[in-house]
Amino acid sequence: MMKRSFIRTAVATFAIGLGIASVQAQTFPSKPITVIVPFAAGGAADVLARVISQEASAALGQPIVIDNRGGAGGSIGAAAVAKAPADGHTLLFVAAGHAGMGALYPRLTFDPVKDFSPVIGLATAPIAIAVNAQSKYRTLADLVADARAHPGKLNCAGGGGGATVTNLAFELLKSELGLQITAVPYKGSAPAITGLIAGEIDCDSDAASSILPMVQGGKLRALAVTTAQRASALPDTPTVAETVRPGFAASVWYGLLAPAGTPRPVVDRLHREFQAAMDKPQVRERLKALAADPMNADPAAFGQFMASETTRWSGVIQKLGLKAD
Repeated sequence: MMKRSFIRTAVATFAIGLGIASVQAQTFPSKPITVIVPFAAGGAADVLARVISQEASAALGQPIVIDNRGGAGGSIGAAAVAKAPADGHTLLFVAAGHAGMGALYPRLTFDPVKDFSPVIGLATAPIAIAVNAQSKYRTLADLVADARAHPGKLNCAGGGGGATVTNLAFELLKSELGLQITAVPYKGSAPAITGLIAGEIDCDSDAASSILPMVQGGKLRALAVTTAQRASALPDTPTVAETVRPGFAASVWYGLLAPAGTPRPVVDRLHREFQAAMDKPQVRERLKALAADPMNADPAAFGQFMASETTRWSGVIQKLGLKAD
């Protein structure tokens, strides 16, 4: 009898839980949604977050507020979302560097994987290595040759430093080519590009979507992209694999995470509306202009993808002995 009573209690508790989740989904969102972008305003992540959120806001029936909290490779913004109420009203616009955050910042107050619920994988974009348009470097081979001839003399940014994959990919390339190039940390893509244009650094490894406007405007020169194939937005720019390192490939990606424990019906609603926003022609055209491609990953697929990327980039960080500045 005690066993039957326990089962009845468990079933009742489970049913109540489902009922609460159902009510939450029906009333969600009940207030404005905040999307925390853990990077400085003006970069690729910020632009994409604003474009997509603007379209999703109408369907959700609430304003979506973009909150830029840059610094520490994205961990400051991520920490804020990890500690937020798990009700779907606070989201993290995550970039690929999130995959290496745990290895690079071992003293985090949150777990980059366990403390979040995947919502949607939004987009991918190539990484470009660029120099000032007035630079003496015409090709990536030129830059590599000079770096070998003058070890430690060149200074390059990684589009935000810290855990960003734009930084990690360049560090990996430097290691594989045996280059000594000083890494200059910046809080985001926009300040790194500003520094490159101003002549503070010799090169920048960043999302092609961030560099593209300056390339088109004649202020920067793209030397190479890190993807396996050439980028459609930069068809005349060779890949790293074509030039200095056969087989080399890396890319950036973007998505949305909610705090762990967010009710599944709420996650599903968020996924549905943000996916619908991604499918709109005007958003696809904007993504194309930013050199980004739709990812179209649901919560389960995005979670699996993030797990794979975490394994890869954590391994790179440990292999190279990288540490946060």
